[in-house]
Amino acid sequence: MKIIVSGGTGRVGRFVVGDLVAAGHEVRVMARSAPPAGTLPGGVAVVTGSLDPDLDQTAVFDGMDGFVHAALDHLPERYRGGEGDDPNGFRHRNLDGSIALFEAARRAGVRRVVFLSSRAAYGTQAPGRVLDETVVAHPDTVYGQVKHAAERALDMLGGDRFIGVSLRATGVYGTAAAGLPHKWSGLIGDYLAGTAIAPRVATEVHGRDLAAAVRLLLQADAADLADRLFNVSDLVLDRHDLLAIVRDATGCPHPLPEPADASALNVMSTRRLAGLGWQAGGRALLEETVAALPEVRGATRS
Repeated sequence: MKIIVSGGTGRVGRFVVGDLVAAGHEVRVMARSAPPAGTLPGGVAVVTGSLDPDLDQTAVFDGMDGFVHAALDHLPERYRGGEGDDPNGFRHRNLDGSIALFEAARRAGVRRVVFLSSRAAYGTQAPGRVLDETVVAHPDTVYGQVKHAAERALDMLGGDRFIGVSLRATGVYGTAAAGLPHKWSGLIGDYLAGTAIAPRVATEVHGRDLAAAVRLLLQADAADLADRLFNVSDLVLDRHDLLAIVRDATGCPHPLPEPADASALNVMSTRRLAGLGWQAGGRALLEETVAALPEVRGATRS
């Protein structure tokens, strides 16, 4: 397939690009400007594009079979709260801009779209409730509202010749691009420095597993995509357990945070995605990834 990926140089999008290239697909990345040399795998073309609803960007999609929309215009390192003090501008760029890209892709003859949404689209739910894709969404942040509205817009645009699928992702972890921090850089650095760590538990999925889910949705038979919404998640991860891996790898003597109470956590069901053949890496992939993080590799065991 010929696939264009928006946000393909970002923390999540780069996993998608790498996976698609490794699987033999021809990949084009849409970006506002050319990334530094070495950011993308060899052979990946870069075309100029943006989340600007006032532009007709149909030509960007010429010749493409699939579109993965992973771009988000937000404050650095912030998704929830990424609108800062400009919620209207955030909505205009990320909702209206996304809809404009979906429409442009359809005009250009793209047959399959995968939109990278978020568990934030579910919003506040009953404590401890398992979230499957039939749960009624109550997004209570600007970010969640924008993601949910974009899902609905894509679904309304869809048809037999233009299939749009939304993938609600939980927190994504993994190694970062060279020279950039990963999501746990600050946390692990604080632990190794002896800073007290507050308890917290959350759901996580490796970027590699998310990318595999995206590829699966791009390649699946249309008959298997009657449901146009899928969750992607893997681990319930407590900071206590994450930092225990760091401690065991480095010999760090500092105390671990207390385990958090996970009873109210809303875990996302991935049964629908698993029905298409998706499998997550689980604890083994977590341990492999943490061992490869620069803070862990660089620490000396006592």
